[in-house]
Amino acid sequence: MNRDAQFVVVANRLPVDRVVADDGSVDWRTSPGGLVTALEPVMRKQGGAWIGWHGAPDEELDPFDHDGYQIVPIPLSQQEFEEYYEGFSNATLWPLYHDTVAFPEFHREWWDAYVEVNRRFAERTAEVAAEGATVWIQDYQLQLVPQLLREMRPDLKIGFFLHIPFPPIEIFLQLPWREQIIQGLLGADLVGFQVPGAASNFRRLVRKRTRLKLDRDRVLLPGHACNVKAYPISIDTEGFIEMAQDPDVVAESDALLEELGHPKVVLLGVDRLDYTKGLRQRVRAIGELFEEGRLDPADVVFMQIATPSRERVDEYRRLRDDIDQLVGRINSEVGGIGRPPIVYRHASFPRTTMAAMYRIADVMVVTPLADGMNLVAKEYVACHPNTSGALVLSEFAGAAQELRQAYLVNPYDLNGLKESIMRAVTDPRIVRQRRMRALKKQVLANTIDSWADSFLNDLRELTS
Repeated sequence: MNRDAQFVVVANRLPVDRVVADDGSVDWRTSPGGLVTALEPVMRKQGGAWIGWHGAPDEELDPFDHDGYQIVPIPLSQQEFEEYYEGFSNATLWPLYHDTVAFPEFHREWWDAYVEVNRRFAERTAEVAAEGATVWIQDYQLQLVPQLLREMRPDLKIGFFLHIPFPPIEIFLQLPWREQIIQGLLGADLVGFQVPGAASNFRRLVRKRTRLKLDRDRVLLPGHACNVKAYPISIDTEGFIEMAQDPDVVAESDALLEELGHPKVVLLGVDRLDYTKGLRQRVRAIGELFEEGRLDPADVVFMQIATPSRERVDEYRRLRDDIDQLVGRINSEVGGIGRPPIVYRHASFPRTTMAAMYRIADVMVVTPLADGMNLVAKEYVACHPNTSGALVLSEFAGAAQELRQAYLVNPYDLNGLKESIMRAVTDPRIVRQRRMRALKKQVLANTIDSWADSFLNDLRELTS
């Protein structure tokens, strides 16, 4: 492969999904994620490449062009998928970085697979990137790539962005391979975090665990400086607004309301089925409000969407079973003959359907126990068609630092969570409108484009 890509994104997954037609022909369509939406125009303009896994183990694919940039698939064996991805990435790093909400597991063979896969990503990037190219590495699965790539290609401008939280030093130090992860990240010219607290955690870690000199946001290493800053990610705000106003989406939202029996109040939760999202606490709190008669099931419905996630992992199977049982008990105890008070869907829905749900939600309940940002909160603010909605938001989501006019809650405090939900339901319309106007202004002013531009402009300036 030629070294000709001036801009390279390196991520665990590619930005495309494989589509097999009825006649057996294979095509690739762009994934719907916000990161893809943000970076595609940059890559098309600069002649870029996206390096990542295509989602199927034990299969090798050749690079191909897609929408004006190059797709470079990285192969993973079934064993690597289980040890690098399901193991070290999602059963070690994920719970550790989310404040050990679940117990992280530490297995040496998982670490070995993580090192091997990170090296493969780095080697492929070194083969693809042009002289002096900008490389942007994404997220916790690839934290060793910056240093590995710098050793292979010191001419490159290397950025890294962590999409999930970065824990306090006292938690991070549980990791047996902590020094290697620190050195891996320090190979970048710029390391971005979602919130200032996460950036501060990393700087404190470097100060305590290395002998490197720090100059404010800069870590001084032999041959380069690693800059550490916060860049809160956002959404394609205008795109979500347009989608929510599309006649088909409006019609779908009307049909949803009809299906629900036109309740006076719709509460909505939308999450991946993940133990970090606070689903147990949220369902319990709302269930108690129904049981106590503070929410009337004749007038109020709580719709919870739980997108399937990591179904092979025991912790996730237990969570799925717990939520199924909890919802079933509440509905059987407080539900009447008609629609149940909690409408629970363990399924994935297209973005247009999600926009229809956001349109009809009087109160959006976003209560993770820990979250790097949580874009669902911002999507709701963008999609809700007027200023009468309300957002109940965990103070442990990164979004809480920007969306300050939400009803902020501690999701571990069930009584406090119940009171905040009731405030969001019963506050005077003028109060909700004032809060919602402020939220919409914030989401309009800070978009996914401004996030990408801010990071990449800083990276170029720091390395010029």
